[in-house]
Amino acid sequence: MANKKVVIALGGNALGSNYKEQQTAVANTAKVIVDLIEKDFDLVVTHGNGPQVGMIQKAMNEYQKQCGKDDVAPLPSCVAMSQGYIGIDLQNAIKYELYTRKIDKKVSTILSQVIVDSEDEAFLHPTKPIGSFMTKEEAEKKEKQGITCMEDAGRGYREVVASPMPKLIRELDTIQTLIHAGHVVITCGGGGIPVIDKNGKLTGANAVIDKDNVSSLLAQQLNASSLVILTAVEKVAINYGKENQTDLSKLSVEEAKEYIKQNQFASGSMLPKIEAAIRFVESGDNRQALITLLLKAQLGLEGKTGTVIYK
Repeated sequence: MANKKVVIALGGNALGSNYKEQQTAVANTAKVIVDLIEKDFDLVVTHGNGPQVGMIQKAMNEYQKQCGKDDVAPLPSCVAMSQGYIGIDLQNAIKYELYTRKIDKKVSTILSQVIVDSEDEAFLHPTKPIGSFMTKEEAEKKEKQGITCMEDAGRGYREVVASPMPKLIRELDTIQTLIHAGHVVITCGGGGIPVIDKNGKLTGANAVIDKDNVSSLLAQQLNASSLVILTAVEKVAINYGKENQTDLSKLSVEEAKEYIKQNQFASGSMLPKIEAAIRFVESGDNRQALITLLLKAQLGLEGKTGTVIYK
């Protein structure tokens, strides 16, 4: 039987930008996921957490301001919190959709820790903005405390953290066990909880792991047949936004690497998705990646739309 194990990386549009929007968004997302379950795909679902972890951090900042205490939860703990509440909302939405269609399928959320290398060069050059906006004076105060800050698109200053490459998903065996037991598994939310392994003791790292990078690693380690990266466009394009924009239905690894050299993909949006797709496709035989819209996921896996990256 053909391998129908698929890792689906949900973009922000699948979750909404605040808690109220999330309730509506996950219900729509669940319909797409259950459509794929009906096609007998074995699914593992990952997701982003940008707005959600931002809300948690803002709450922590307000607590700190009002109480004058420094014992707020660190970033890895905030990521864990966001994994928990996003995961349970997705899990319940998928379970309800399965219930309405009379499908007997289990759904589980696994909070995941992802090991990163303490020597990763990303720690020397933090680039990922997080948390609330600050004035220049507030940013300078943070800088004196050893916290790197930078101006963010003319909107104010924000703390920036490293975005290291994921090395190992600690809960991989648990995820595999649940898949073999027939569960849909939701995991690696927000890129996973970044941790450093110090002689067996896991210590949280002040970092953010790219969701598409960890999804690629997860798909590799699960021996999935497909990695599906869902985003805000139906197809990858070259010359994006220009008169000669060209949408791509198929993209070989060699072509993708050449377009990267030409700076065809924006570093803050499409580039990390293409790079994550390349790593997955190159990691084994008979593997392909798909980049498309949430609502086009099934059509994409049927080869009718989206951009397929292949070796």
